[in-house]
Amino acid sequence: MTGVACLSLLPATATAHQDKDWTFDKYGRAMQASGRRTDLTERTFEAVRQKRAHALQQLETYLAGKFGNADLDVMRAFSQVPREYYHFNYSSHGSFAREAYDWYPRPWAIGFGSALSDFLGQAYMTQLARPKAGETALEIGTGSGYQISILSRIVRKACSIEIIEPLGTPVGRIFKPLGFDNIESRVGDGYFGWPQEKDGFDIIMVTCVAQHVPPDLLKQLKPGSGRLIIPVGQPFKREQVLYVFSKDADGRIQSRRDVGVYFIPMTGRIARGRSA
Repeated sequence: MTGVACLSLLPATATAHQDKDWTFDKYGRAMQASGRRTDLTERTFEAVRQKRAHALQQLETYLAGKFGNADLDVMRAFSQVPREYYHFNYSSHGSFAREAYDWYPRPWAIGFGSALSDFLGQAYMTQLARPKAGETALEIGTGSGYQISILSRIVRKACSIEIIEPLGTPVGRIFKPLGFDNIESRVGDGYFGWPQEKDGFDIIMVTCVAQHVPPDLLKQLKPGSGRLIIPVGQPFKREQVLYVFSKDADGRIQSRRDVGVYFIPMTGRIARGRSA
C-alpha cells in the first residue's frame, strides 16, 4: 500500500486473537525463501510478537469506535498476517521488522518512493471495503504487499498491480512463502485496472491518490456488488478525500465522500492528464 490515511487513535479496551503458528523459525525460512535478509534474533522476534498482541487489541477498539463494531473477518485477517514480514526496504535491502507494531500512525518508507501505510489506515480501509468470502478484490498500488495480503485472507481471489518494477517484482515473491496462494500480482499501470478478470471485481482498492477516478476501474466493478475505495485529490496536498463508489445491478454508479486522507500520488497514465 503506497500511502497513509490520517485517522485518529483510540485506546485499547478489547482483545483479539493472533496466529500462534507463526514462529521465529517460520519467519526466518519465509524471509530466506523470499530473498530478503533480516536482523531479528529469536529474542527480538518474541519482543515484536508481544507488541503485536497489544496492537491487535488496540486495533479492535479503534474499529469499534469508527464503525460501531470491529468486523470479525477483518480482525481475523489482521491476526493471520504477520506485519513484521512486510517491514522491509527494497532499495536499501534492509528489514525494519522491529518497528512493525509501533503504535504511532505514520507511513514507513519501503524504497523507490513508496511507503507502507500505518496500521490504522489500512484497517479502516479494509473494513470500509466490506470484504466477504467468495469475492474478488483488486488493489492498485501493491507497495509492501501487506494490504492485499489482508484482503486475501477474506476474499476468494486477490489481485494487485504495482507500477514501480524494482518494487513490484521482489514483492511479488513474498506471498508464496506464506502460503498465500490466492494472490496474483503484476507490474503495470493500475490506471487501466485488470481487464483480464472478465467478470470484474467486487472490490477495487486504490492505495495512492488519484487526480481523477480512472474510468476503467469503474467499468471493472461488478454490477450489484462492486465498490471502489479511492483517495482523490492533488499530489502532495492535504486536501485529499477518500471516496466510496458503488455500482448497482443496472450498472449505475453512486459515490460518497468518506474521510480526509493523505497518500502518495498515482503515477503513470494519470499523471499525463485526461487528454493524453
